[in-house]
Amino acid sequence: MADSHDNLFKIRQAVRLFKEEGCGLVIHAGDFIAPFSALELGGLGCPLKAVFGNCDGEKRGLEKIFKSLGEIREAPLVFRHEGLSFCLIHLETPIKAYLSEGKYDVIIFGHTHKPEIRKEGKTLLINPGETGGWLKGKSTVALLDPKTLSAEIRLL
Repeated sequence: MADSHDNLFKIRQAVRLFKEEGCGLVIHAGDFIAPFSALELGGLGCPLKAVFGNCDGEKRGLEKIFKSLGEIREAPLVFRHEGLSFCLIHLETPIKAYLSEGKYDVIIFGHTHKPEIRKEGKTLLINPGETGGWLKGKSTVALLDPKTLSAEIRLL
C-alpha cells in the first residue's frame, strides 16, 4: 500500500483485505501523513515495513507509533522476505539507479498515485497506487505472491 493520506476508512478496508488474504507482511510506500492514521494498521496481525513519503511531516510521531507496528525509515528500506530481496522507496525517480544495481527482486514505490505492475529484467516493480483515493478517486493496494513473483492491483 502507499499514499493512504489519512483516509481512515480506506486504511481500515485495506487492513481487512490483508487479513482476509492471510498476508504475512504488509509494506507501505509512504505518505501516511499523520501518525494517528498509522494506528489503524495495528490490527494487521503481521509485520509492517514502511518508508517515509514526501508528505510525512511528523516523522517522530510516526516513529513512535511504529515501535509497536514494525519498521519505518527514510527510503530506501532494503530487506529480504521469503527468499526475495526488496527495495522500498516512495519517489519513483531513483528507480533506474536501483534497477541498474541488479540486486533486487522487487522494487516497491508510491508517490504517483497510479497503480502499476511491470517487470524490468528480473525485477518486479510495484506501485500499489493510492490507498487513500483522494487524488485519483480510486483506492487501491497491491497483493504480491512471493512464490510466483506475481502481483495484482486490488480496488478497495
